[in-house]
Amino acid sequence: MPNIVKIEKKIGDFQKSITIPGDKSLSIRWVLFSSLANGTSTAKNLLMSEDVLAAIKAVKKLGIKVSVNNNKCKIFGKGIDGYKYKKNLRIDAQNSGTLGRLILGLLVNSPEPIYLVGDKSLSKRDFRRVSDPLSKFGVKFKLRNNNCLPLKISGSSKLKPIKYNEKRGSAQCKSSIIFAAMRTDGITTIKAKKSRNHTELLCKHLKLPISIKSKKKFDEIKIKKVKKINSLNYEIPSDISSSAFFIVLTALSFNSQLIIKNINVNPSRIGIITILKKMGVKIIFKNQKTYKGEKKADIKVVSAKNIKAINCPTELNSGAIDEFLVIFLVAAKAKGVSYFKNLGELNQKESPRLEWAKKILTNLGVKTITTNDTIKIYGNPDLNLDLKRKIIIKNYLKDHRVFMTSVVAALSFGGKWNIHDKDSINTSFPNFLKIIDYLKK
Repeated sequence: MPNIVKIEKKIGDFQKSITIPGDKSLSIRWVLFSSLANGTSTAKNLLMSEDVLAAIKAVKKLGIKVSVNNNKCKIFGKGIDGYKYKKNLRIDAQNSGTLGRLILGLLVNSPEPIYLVGDKSLSKRDFRRVSDPLSKFGVKFKLRNNNCLPLKISGSSKLKPIKYNEKRGSAQCKSSIIFAAMRTDGITTIKAKKSRNHTELLCKHLKLPISIKSKKKFDEIKIKKVKKINSLNYEIPSDISSSAFFIVLTALSFNSQLIIKNINVNPSRIGIITILKKMGVKIIFKNQKTYKGEKKADIKVVSAKNIKAINCPTELNSGAIDEFLVIFLVAAKAKGVSYFKNLGELNQKESPRLEWAKKILTNLGVKTITTNDTIKIYGNPDLNLDLKRKIIIKNYLKDHRVFMTSVVAALSFGGKWNIHDKDSINTSFPNFLKIIDYLKK
């Protein structure tokens, strides 16, 4: 079958309810925590994407038994020291930065060197942000070009606790250090710039020896060595990042309304909600609950009639870092000039996303001014493409978010689009196009 999606017609109005697959960040973390637990852990609504399946393959290579049946998964943990480290072990993180960076924190005591590899896209991403702090524990690394995958990690039997100042707001870096500290005698202290806190919430739910002091701009996290992790039965809430595409599609569509069920609305993840509300999009949380430390709710969104430009506060960046591509589409239809800054982290993702934002918006006929870490978007409330305009999206390193953003743009603004590499969605959201088709009916 062709690996191209062709869209030549805007979406019509819709009033529907949808369910999104499980949260990717929580799915991968559940796999890693459960692999260290004593006994059998069961997850429902586990995201069955390539990234999560790569995590399952990784723990299986470390000697952990896993069974999968539809979206129900069982992991038979052997305890905090239950991994088997074979010689010449090679772990493939594929496209997953979350898996690649987090699992290094669990390998810090390996008596054998372990090789971590990834796909073409992941192999271009920065791994020194994790290897540098982990080296302070006494671990040795060898990286390609001193920065990238493939890498070799050589663990230590004499791990030393560290103090580390995490300045990027990288949840992956912070989580990797937390995992390493769980294997280390003494107290490790992290001063961490605010970022998503799923790892900390799971640690607290599992009653692990972690303390967190929340300051205005950072968290102070202290972790002691972990002796035992109890099994973790978990019904994974649905993914806010995947929901973002349908929230924006609804906001940009005419006379439409959508309810998205059972979404993870962790306050460290809902930057997109705060930003879109500031821009005049009506979004309501319904049936709010707290589940094992995580907040979840149904999200109701309706078509936006008057979209306002925004000078986006930088403190919202970390909570929306995966959603900015699709947020920029809303800015494209705003009245006035929107300004987003301190977004250099976008170019450290699967593709240089700030560059791709400019390309997509330019294809829409929207003026932008970009630097290495900022973008100004000159919105047009009457934006509506000539039906004959042809737009081709390809060669974007199979970045799933570039693909899905392009689909939303095509359905929202018109034109004739050829969007290549539709299999890119398999890393995070395999049934994205099925839900799109459901909304178009």
